Amino acid sequence: MKLKIFPYAVLVAGCVFAIFPYFLTLLTAFKGPGQLSETMPWEPGLPPSTAAFDRLFASGFGGYLLNTALVTAGITLGQVVFAVLAAYAFARLSFPGRDALFWVYLSTLMVPPVVTMIPLYLMMQKLGLVDTWAGLMLPTMLGTPYAIFLLRQFFRSIPADLEDAARIDGAGRVRTLISIVLPLSKPILVTVTTLAVVANWNSFLWPLIITSSEDKRLLSVGIALFKGEVGVDYNAVMAGSLIALVPLLVLFVVFQRFIVRSVAVTGLK
Repeated sequence: MKLKIFPYAVLVAGCVFAIFPYFLTLLTAFKGPGQLSETMPWEPGLPPSTAAFDRLFASGFGGYLLNTALVTAGITLGQVVFAVLAAYAFARLSFPGRDALFWVYLSTLMVPPVVTMIPLYLMMQKLGLVDTWAGLMLPTMLGTPYAIFLLRQFFRSIPADLEDAARIDGAGRVRTLISIVLPLSKPILVTVTTLAVVANWNSFLWPLIITSSEDKRLLSVGIALFKGEVGVDYNAVMAGSLIALVPLLVLFVVFQRFIVRSVAVTGLK
């Protein structure tokens, strides 16, 4: 009996350990001034304090939220379109060096992003794109290796006979991709889009380096730089973190079945 209980106890302990930081964020966000070190989020009998949220939005947090939503949408759209085209080429087209090029591109996953930050910044500086929307979005818009890998694996699992039949009827490569391949690839497209949204929504280092204007500041940078009158306002920082977490949580809950299904399929092909 003890041996049967032990695995479940370990799982419960792991869940508690993983959830605790979010619980602490929730408690801290609703604490009032002077309550940061208290265990309870508010005094018994009193409603939770929303003062941290008021200070947050009074400092321009709403603008950061809008900037992040627009930039995330733009970058994600570019990444998905580029990844679909590249993955389809790697999966279906035959050209010299195709497999070698794919593995070279995939190997860039092992390069830490921080290594390319300075060269990218110098490139944007020479192009006059520092502190611009284009400089913020372009370097990360042209696809990501993991997205191309997932899409390529999924495209290869689609029977080529379906595409051959479409081409016999006169459909070209683009028409075949749009009419045959993409409708069958809904789970992996949802997965790639969701992963891209999460990565772009949480992007911090590149927006911090490439932008300096407050009107171009993103959510993660705005939260990190938020300060009160006497230093870092931890209550407001936690409130901002809580707001930033909600859209991603909703996104995952809505599309989790597609994510699990597509990852399982691509892992078997």
